[in-house]
Amino acid sequence: MPNNPIEAYHSVEKEALTGRALEAAILSRAAVRLRAVRDQWDSPERDPLLEDALRYNQRIWTLLQVELSNPENPLPKEIKENLLTLSAFIDKRTFETMAYPAADKLDALININHNIAAGLRSE
Repeated sequence: MPNNPIEAYHSVEKEALTGRALEAAILSRAAVRLRAVRDQWDSPERDPLLEDALRYNQRIWTLLQVELSNPENPLPKEIKENLLTLSAFIDKRTFETMAYPAADKLDALININHNIAAGLRSE
């Protein structure tokens, strides 16, 4: 068992959550990381925190793209196509924010993650 309570929580969370609940938790965690950077935009640590949060979010969406592109994915075609279009926007906004950082550019990423997570939790 980890000594740090936060590590212990995340360890239990990983074991307890599966499927859509896990996906929702991961998207929510990415949104929280992005929001923390936005809320502390003037912090001297902003640049490495921003890069870390954006890369974390990008990895999540890359994995979702792979899953959505899998021919055996059971989601209806229209939903897969819509999510893939959304993921293309996520990629574009991520690279744009890396190249030209601005706090307000994070809002769309944060909102999308929260909305997708909420949808996953409601199913």
